Amino acid sequence: MAAFRGAVLASVLLSAVALWRGYGDGWFVLGVIGAIMFSLVTAGPQRKRLGEALQPRPKPSARSDMAEALLAHIPDPVILVDRREIVLEANKAAHLLLPGLKVSHPLSFALRSPDVLDGIEEVLETGAPLRIEYSERVPTERTFEVHIGPLQAEGLSVGVQSGVVLFFRDLTEARRLEAMRADFVANASHELRTPLASLLGFVETLQGPARDDSKARERFLEIMRVQAQRMKRLIDDLLSLSRIEMRAHVSPTHKVDLGSLIPPMVDTFSPAAREKGVTIRTMLPPHPVHVFGDRDELLRVIENLIENAVKYGESGKVVDVGLESIEGETGRHVILSIQDYGPGIAPEHLPRLTERFYRVDVAQSRDKGGTGLGLAIVKHIVNRHRGQLEIQSEPGQGARFTVRLPEAPAGK
Repeated sequence: MAAFRGAVLASVLLSAVALWRGYGDGWFVLGVIGAIMFSLVTAGPQRKRLGEALQPRPKPSARSDMAEALLAHIPDPVILVDRREIVLEANKAAHLLLPGLKVSHPLSFALRSPDVLDGIEEVLETGAPLRIEYSERVPTERTFEVHIGPLQAEGLSVGVQSGVVLFFRDLTEARRLEAMRADFVANASHELRTPLASLLGFVETLQGPARDDSKARERFLEIMRVQAQRMKRLIDDLLSLSRIEMRAHVSPTHKVDLGSLIPPMVDTFSPAAREKGVTIRTMLPPHPVHVFGDRDELLRVIENLIENAVKYGESGKVVDVGLESIEGETGRHVILSIQDYGPGIAPEHLPRLTERFYRVDVAQSRDKGGTGLGLAIVKHIVNRHRGQLEIQSEPGQGARFTVRLPEAPAGK
């Protein structure tokens, strides 16, 4: 409108100047008036269209923005599908779980689970929510509980059709913990039941047929002592493991010289090692090597690793204990290594060595007084100290256990 008024004002001024200078006549004046009238007539529709174009359009509702933000920040996979099972919306977690998932495409293109797809149809027919278990094997084995609920369009302002919503609840960790707990209870009860049965059997024998047999009594009492010590070691290891797990989330804050902990442990095991014909050699740096750690727990790590090397690598006659400080990509690290030169460990056993009660040779481990918890304790202590435990071995070449811990900065 302002532009039209400016054009009229310019025409009037130019006409006045032309008439004053003597250039205009009657036809000139009529031409100017006709141009103004034509501009006025044609400007009406243009103003109407321009007004419509400039009219503010309705903004998305606050509920729509809130729904989209909520869906985007839900950590578990969520998928919305319509009655034709076409994907309407999915959050980031859903796309990570199902890489082939695409909006406006059928859900069956990305999710090949007949149980879930049949469940969607059932919910669409009955309108009742449903829960179905869904598992996948690639790239890793995972288990989900899929909650399928009806999605009604009535009263919703998010602009979606009636359909269903799928919510995937990850059960993988819960199932693993459940399996580990069941295995732990079964193994612990089995490990305790065997020596306890031996004790009860020998007690009954001493109370009955061997009541007056002094030689049998001495032999049976020695066996009972060994079995009782075995149960005591097992209970002690279980309690130690429980205490370590309770403090797994708390990182140690005290500075400990790891190099000063090795000589006492070597002295402790040297007599037993000499009886087996094993020599323990140490390669320690001349200066202190500090880490943030719990002194007792680090002593337990060194103790378990040296004891295992002497027990199971005695045929190699030598056990090497080394300590060094190296510069890595993430800062300086302390490397503790225990190497034996015994029979070694087959590759299929290496991934499971730190599992509770796992033994390469059950009979040999029990004969040597092992509880099957030593390496599990080592692993949990190293994890609490934010370190890493590496096991390398080849049959006939011995085994090497390496503990990598962050080095404590100097001056703290």
